[in-house]
Formats: sequence, structure tokens, C-alpha cells
Amino acid sequence: MDDELTPVLEAVGPRLRSLRRERGTTLAGLSEQTGISVSTLSRLESGQRRPTLELLLPLSRVYEVPLDRLVGQPPVRDPRVQRGAFVRHGVTYVPLNRRPGGLQAYRITNPTPNAPLTVPADQIEQRTHEGHDWLYVLEGRLRLVLGHHDMVLEAGEVAEFDTRIPHALANPGPGPVEYLGLFGPQGERAHVRVRPREDSEKGGTGRGVNGVSVGAEPH
Repeated sequence: MDDELTPVLEAVGPRLRSLRRERGTTLAGLSEQTGISVSTLSRLESGQRRPTLELLLPLSRVYEVPLDRLVGQPPVRDPRVQRGAFVRHGVTYVPLNRRPGGLQAYRITNPTPNAPLTVPADQIEQRTHEGHDWLYVLEGRLRLVLGHHDMVLEAGEVAEFDTRIPHALANPGPGPVEYLGLFGPQGERAHVRVRPREDSEKGGTGRGVNGVSVGAEPH
């Protein structure tokens, strides 16, 4: 059990740090709101303090998020879905469907920043292959390097692009990133059945560059 919980607990600190920075809160300010000392909060975010329910409950209330967002999901939540989960270069991929040769859906988690914005795009290895990708960021930030373009997608943003264009996906930090990925072989693309009226009238609100379109989550 300890071996299964270790990666879950290790991800709590970076997730808490990411939430605090998203809210623009200092450790001192968070300490006043929760009653938890600054030193304890600092150790919790750095992974030096084991997260407990007594610590996470007040943080959950202050951040106004459910506990499962702070803790994340255990490695084996549902064997029917998680059976095919695999890890590549520290990134976990959980298949969400079973369509051999067709459109593939994954829940992807990269817990460790591996390409901060201080690293130039030309120093990040890009790959090409047949197909088409769609990405939806659930939490954190996702760096997308596409040819000569370098962008950071925030939670709630979507991107799609032709994978024959050189590309790379990375975690720029400061915390973990979790996103949904759809991959379709060349010639098979997801079909958009409904488009908001304002998008149709304006011709779309997403930003785009050669071969990639990016849009924010509709409200």
C-alpha cells in the first residue's frame, strides 16, 4: 500500500504550490487564512512534510476545490480503465477507450517540470509522425512547441494540430500538468457536431498558427 501511495503523496506538494501561485497568494497570506504555520506550508509544498487530512481540509476550503483535486487519483482507480496505463519518460498515459487503429483517447499526467520557459524551443527535441492531435489541459500548464512556434496552454485551453509538423509537449512548471489527449491516424479526425452560435457568426474565437488551432474552454 505504501508503494502505491508514494507517487500520489509526492504529487501533492507541487500541486499545492501550483494552486497557491494560481491564486496569487503568499505563504504568509495562506497561513493567516488556514491557521497553518508558514514553515509547515513550505515543507508541505516542498514534499518535506507528509500531507494529512488535518492539513489538507483547511487548504481545500481556502482554495475552494475538492480534496481529490489536492490529492489526485490513486494509481489504480478502476481496473477496467487503468489496466493499460503506461509510463514513458516519467509521463503517465491512461487509455480511456479501446479503438485499435482508430481514434485514441488518453488522460496524460506529467508530474515533474521538464522544460521551463528558460529552455529555448530549439533545444527541445521535436518529433513528427502521421496523424492528428487534440489536447485539452485539465490542470497546470502545458508547453507546446510546434515547428517555429512556442506556446503555453493554460487549464481550460484546447489545441489541435497535424502531427506531421515537428512538435513537442512538455511541462514548463511550476507544478504538475494533466491533460486529455486525442490522437487520430491520418485521415481520421474528430467531428465537431455543435459549435456555439457566436463562434459561427464571428468565424471562430480561437487563436491559430500554421497547422495548429488553440481555443479557450467555452462558457
